[in-house]
Amino acid sequence: MRNACQSCGMPLKRDPHGGGSHADGSRSSDYCSHCYVDGEFAQPDFTAEEMRALCIENLTAGGVPKIMARLLTKSIPRLKRWSAK
Repeated sequence: MRNACQSCGMPLKRDPHGGGSHADGSRSSDYCSHCYVDGEFAQPDFTAEEMRALCIENLTAGGVPKIMARLLTKSIPRLKRWSAK
């Protein structure tokens, strides 16, 4: 999942802003703009399971069947942000 956000798993090519932003304004190649803004995580106190629940909620709200949303998010706990904890 190298070309995916290392917090939520979203493919970075689907990020409308091309990635999150560091404090200096440069683009992050690890995190999407939904998860990482101005060098900080948008949900700094989230656990991997809370992030997964949020992603499932957002995917199903967008029309993705719940079972598919669960499959798409199952790798979240193994992403860089969460494996470091």
